[in-house]
Amino acid sequence: MGNGVREGPVEFQRDVEPVTARIPAEDNQEKKKVLNSLMSGALAGAVAKTAVAPLDRTKIMFQGESRAGVSPQEAYRLIYHTYLSEGFWSLWRGNSATMVRVVPYAAIQFCAHEEYKQILGNYYGFQGKALTPFPRFIAGSLAGTTAAMVTYPLDMVRARMAVTPKEMYSSIVHVFIRISREEGLKTLYRGFTPTILGVIPYAGLSFFTYETLKKVHAEHSGRAQPSPPERLLFGACAGLIGQSASYPLDVVRRRMQTAGVLGHTYSSVLLTMQDIVREEGLVRGLYKGLSMNWVKGPIAVGISFTTFDLTQILLRKLQHGPGLER
Repeated sequence: MGNGVREGPVEFQRDVEPVTARIPAEDNQEKKKVLNSLMSGALAGAVAKTAVAPLDRTKIMFQGESRAGVSPQEAYRLIYHTYLSEGFWSLWRGNSATMVRVVPYAAIQFCAHEEYKQILGNYYGFQGKALTPFPRFIAGSLAGTTAAMVTYPLDMVRARMAVTPKEMYSSIVHVFIRISREEGLKTLYRGFTPTILGVIPYAGLSFFTYETLKKVHAEHSGRAQPSPPERLLFGACAGLIGQSASYPLDVVRRRMQTAGVLGHTYSSVLLTMQDIVREEGLVRGLYKGLSMNWVKGPIAVGISFTTFDLTQILLRKLQHGPGLER
């Protein structure tokens, strides 16, 4: 009996010590993982959006108009005319607002995607393994929705700056002040509903396609990781599919965001769609600028996914040494 009393604390100490020592290390690893995802996502978004900023501004300008369809020739003519009349750097007008939005948006989206993958993996029992198709789509949709909800007012500001002359709004802060004062704070969330409705298929299909192509590549090539050009190709395919599926809602969103400065009034998603189809037609209205998006979108998404993956790999190598890849 006496021996049992003396031996009990010794056994108890030996069982508990490794657990208590392991918890801070696990917390630190999780914090590093989240920080890496945030940094990689922010850089990915900034690089991708800056690369396609002139095409992005041109697309927004066409989406905000109510005239009939747009050809690639018209788009490039508008870019050239803007360059001649306003100067080279005018092609990046609104890009500062884009960066203010896209850096937190991309950081939150990519970081949220990693976290949602882990949560769904634990829930469905896929710890350490690739998710099956449905959870893969859900993880992407939730990531996009999370990022859009947090950063939407900045997207509204970016759209306003892209379609107005520089004399109207002098800075990002000026846009916020004028909209709040002249149109009300709720205007900053005009177009929010089509944004969320559009981001669910867009983000879901984009992440789903990219992750699926990487998985198929690994199974058929025998290589665990695709090369950077292959990542760009997979990202381009993801962008093409995701943006094509959600494009009509993107047009509706832009039309609602820019209505206040372009002389239109749109009260809801359905009424906006009806007006666009009635005035411009189904294809020419709701898919206006899509051909340009097929150039811009795959490039942007390809650069974004590739930059995120490669930055993640680099940061992990710096922290843990060579030989560790995503």
